[in-house]
Amino acid sequence: RSEPRRGSRPVFDTYVSTPQRWMMVQGLTSPIVAALEHAWSGIVREHVEVPDRVAFALGSGTEGRQGAWRKGHYAAGRWRHRDSEAVAHEVFVAGELLGQQPADVMATLLHEAAHALAHERNVQDTSRGGRYHNARYRALATELGLDVEQTGSIGWSRTTLPGDTADRYRREIATLDMALTASRHPEVGGRHGRTNNNNGLALACGCGRRIRASNTVAEEGPILCGLCRTPFGACR
Repeated sequence: RSEPRRGSRPVFDTYVSTPQRWMMVQGLTSPIVAALEHAWSGIVREHVEVPDRVAFALGSGTEGRQGAWRKGHYAAGRWRHRDSEAVAHEVFVAGELLGQQPADVMATLLHEAAHALAHERNVQDTSRGGRYHNARYRALATELGLDVEQTGSIGWSRTTLPGDTADRYRREIATLDMALTASRHPEVGGRHGRTNNNNGLALACGCGRRIRASNTVAEEGPILCGLCRTPFGACR
C-alpha cells in the first residue's frame, strides 16, 4: 500500500501489474516534474496572463550544442490532448540545470514565463532563431521580477532572481528544494567533443564563455561558470 509521504520528502509511486502481485516503482523524475508544475502555478498566480496549460519536458541542454548550452525553452502550442482539441505549451528544462540551486531553477522558469507572456501579447521578443533577446524581452522579464543583463551577442538573455522575487516565490523554491534530488550529467565528450587533443576538451557555459579541460577533469563532475552559474558542456 502506498503512503503519500515517507520521511520528509514527497514520494510518487507507480504500480505495475504482474500476474502474481503489484510491484511498486518509485519514479525518479515524477516529483521533479510535479515541483516544476507547482512552481509554474505560482507564476500564474502572480501573473494571470501567463498561460497555465503547459507540459514540462526534461532532457539534455548540452548534447550536440555549439557553444552555449540551453537551460530551458518555451514552445507555444506543441502539445495536444489525444481526445480533444485542447493544446498545451511546452516548457523544456535541461536536466543539467536540476543540479543547481532551486532559486536558479525558479529563475529559469520565470525566464521562460517571460517568453510565454510575449507569445500571449503577440510581442516579438527574440530573433536569430530565438537566441537574441531584445529590449522587449528585457521589459517582460523585468515585469516578472527578474534582473536582466546583456550577454555578448545574444542580447538581454542573462536573467537572475533578486531577493524580493525569491521571497515572493519562497514556497515554490522550498518545494523545488525538496524535489530536486537528481540531475543530468553534462555532455563533455562523444562525437561533438574533442577527446584526443593535447589542448583538452573545448567547453562552453550558458553565457558563452569557453574553457579547455582534460577529459579526466571534465568527467569528474560539472565545472560551473562563476558568472552565469551554469555547467560547462562540450562545444563542437
